[in-house]
Amino acid sequence: MDKDVFSSFHPLVNFVWFTTVLLFSMFFMHPVFLTISLTCSFVYSVVLNGKKAVRFNLLYLLPLLFFVALINPAFNHAGETILFYLKNGNPVTLESIIYGIAAAAMFIAVILWFSCYNAVMTSDKFIYLFGRVIPALSLILSMVLRFVPRYKAQIKIIANTQKCIGRDVASGNFFRRAHNGIRILSIMTTWALENAIETADSMKSRGYGLPGRTSFSIFRFDKRDKTALLFMVILIAIVLYGAAIGQNNIRFFPSIKMPVMNGSSILIYCAYFFLSLIPIIIDAAEEIKWKHIRSRI
Repeated sequence: MDKDVFSSFHPLVNFVWFTTVLLFSMFFMHPVFLTISLTCSFVYSVVLNGKKAVRFNLLYLLPLLFFVALINPAFNHAGETILFYLKNGNPVTLESIIYGIAAAAMFIAVILWFSCYNAVMTSDKFIYLFGRVIPALSLILSMVLRFVPRYKAQIKIIANTQKCIGRDVASGNFFRRAHNGIRILSIMTTWALENAIETADSMKSRGYGLPGRTSFSIFRFDKRDKTALLFMVILIAIVLYGAAIGQNNIRFFPSIKMPVMNGSSILIYCAYFFLSLIPIIIDAAEEIKWKHIRSRI
């Protein structure tokens, strides 16, 4: 069984789900929505990347969360509940602190969702979805999305090669290290430009973007994808209904005001929770299925 079964679904299902959770995470600042988004994105990133994701989340994203949450009250002084005054006379309000925490949670959740997106939505999936509609833009976007991981690996290769001939950025005086670093950056830039030209020439020679061009694809929209997409659409409709009746947001300034929790809001929260947890649910169901099959052998 694959480590992540959701990645094997049709690209349309993957793209619709990621687009939805990203947009909902950015626009719905309700504490329940932020908690669900942050928790589910953290869990899914660990499922996809394992211990590396745990280390990255704890060492980098957690301090960033606290930094963003603490820096907001220093610059945002709106709110009617004044807790104390800074030395420069500006007030620190309860509303600005809570808004800073909410904004930090939203920011970290979006970063985590994008890390999951990069692991699941490969360049071939993106080109499959948008290659015929916007061929040039889809090619550029697919190259941009794979820019960071691919170029990080390449710059390590270049740095290790330069180290073997005594041009290491960690040895010598300051000017020597700076000179070696600039040399590595120059080699990396040249490689990147040549790689972009080669990719463009390769796609052009294959007739990419020409009208009437046919292409082979391994992706098939089957019954499993239809079921998942239908389930997603139902959950999305419930969450959008919550947005229409004002259950998904919160007012921070001048005072904090949240919608009253009732039966409808609980249904909306549950719908968003299950929507954000769809990949985990699919992976868990597949794991149970495989364990049942192995037990019968």
